[in-house]
Amino acid sequence: MSQPPPQGAAAGIAGLVPITRALISVSDKTGLAEFGKFLAGRKVEILSTGGSAEALRKAGVPVTEVSTATGQPEILGGRVKTLHPKIHGGILAKRDEPSHLAQLSAQGIAAIDLVAVNLYPFEAALAKGADFATCIENIDIGGPALIRAAAKNHDFVTVAADPADYPAITAEMAEHDGATSLRLRRRLAADAYARTASYDAAIADWMSKNQGDLFPQRMILAGVRRQLLRYGENPHQQAAFYATSEKQFGVATAVQLQGKELSYNNLNDTDAAFGLVAEFREPACAIVKHANPCGAATATTLKEAWERALACDPISAYGGVVAFNRPLDPDTAREIAKLFTEVIIAPQVLDPARKILAEKKNLRVLEAGGLPDAALSGVVFRSLAGGFLAQTLDNEGSPELKVVGKRAPSAAERSDLLFAFLVAKHVKSNAVVFAHRGATVAIGAGQMSRVDAARIAVLKSDAAARIAGEKKRRTEGSVVASDAFFPFPDALIVAAEAGASAAIAPGGSVRDDEIIAAADAHDMALVFAGARHFRH
Repeated sequence: MSQPPPQGAAAGIAGLVPITRALISVSDKTGLAEFGKFLAGRKVEILSTGGSAEALRKAGVPVTEVSTATGQPEILGGRVKTLHPKIHGGILAKRDEPSHLAQLSAQGIAAIDLVAVNLYPFEAALAKGADFATCIENIDIGGPALIRAAAKNHDFVTVAADPADYPAITAEMAEHDGATSLRLRRRLAADAYARTASYDAAIADWMSKNQGDLFPQRMILAGVRRQLLRYGENPHQQAAFYATSEKQFGVATAVQLQGKELSYNNLNDTDAAFGLVAEFREPACAIVKHANPCGAATATTLKEAWERALACDPISAYGGVVAFNRPLDPDTAREIAKLFTEVIIAPQVLDPARKILAEKKNLRVLEAGGLPDAALSGVVFRSLAGGFLAQTLDNEGSPELKVVGKRAPSAAERSDLLFAFLVAKHVKSNAVVFAHRGATVAIGAGQMSRVDAARIAVLKSDAAARIAGEKKRRTEGSVVASDAFFPFPDALIVAAEAGASAAIAPGGSVRDDEIIAAADAHDMALVFAGARHFRH
């Protein structure tokens, strides 16, 4: 039996603890051979199980089977193999507690100083769409128990719950003559508990959703840190970006092809822009600034969609985020390069487009690999002091329009109404969106009153027209969408006086009759969608 590490001051809760005996049982065998060889080279005795033992032997690393150490064979098809006092006793014994050491000696249990365990690939099985029984079999029991035991006793035991932990362990052992520091052990223990917590969170989430329960009694959020950010919304705030297990194309799957580091605000705006363009089947472009669209358009080509989106509000577009729902081509890239832009995201960026954008070294270019599924069900969250809110995604699809005024919209007006209402869904409330021929011509966002949102939209549109040298108001002949009902006729009248010929709103105001009468008085086609799209 290997000797326990030194007690008292020699080990010291704040001191170094040598590794002389290790347990290795991993599903992910990345770096296993190299790690095993390093440990063997330092004369560390290695206990192992099944496939891990086989992989180590193939690498020329001597191992002792856990069943040999415990005197008990694996049973139940491998479901029970490490759940044994000779394993857990060796991990949990406090090396500065004489009674613990006496019990180890009496029971013939050798101390275990390193536990390298990672878990059955439950998340991978789930991502592959495995059936219920397969997912159940990929729920690890012994692994979490080993990891948690080692993490609890981190004063004396080093735990590696991820292959990414191996380099830090080997570096410290090399530096400290086979020992690790308390600082490292505590960090690894925290990481280990986070891993088992996220693993259990994935299982709990899957089991709840399998029963159709979107909002279980206990909801656990888990993510893997993708990036430490320079700061949050403001320089005095700290921030990081985490990816969840949700399988959606977007900022979490994107590869950054070039440019400066992404900021908190960049990521937030990019997510908003990509979510908007994913709503459209036609080639589409969205330009977002401070989480609000300042232009959106569909067209037969991306270049045309970009030009029409930009025309809506070229002043606000400066320094914005641009999203496309088609592979970015060189013609479009060449036009974008003429304007200062913070971020571009597309499902794919063609090589010729990459070369053009490469001249803008600070421009961040993201290739997402695909489009987010706008129809995918799921839950989104918002933090509050002491808690968080959870709700299903706003993905009701295309509304069924109800004509409520005297005049029905034309086919062209109907198409623009649907377009404008879809864009309004992505604009902060109160939102009013004017559109014409599949492009926004005016956007009023985030106002406390709906009439002010309408007025601001018209003012900004008129300003853009003047800058472009146009004499006709862009809102003339447009349609207007409101994300929620018109509480008073005033906002609708502002739109009518600006030249809008048709309007769409959810309906449901106690003054709907007055709204309808105002539309009829201005010969506006008015339709109710029956669905509200607040975005706060």
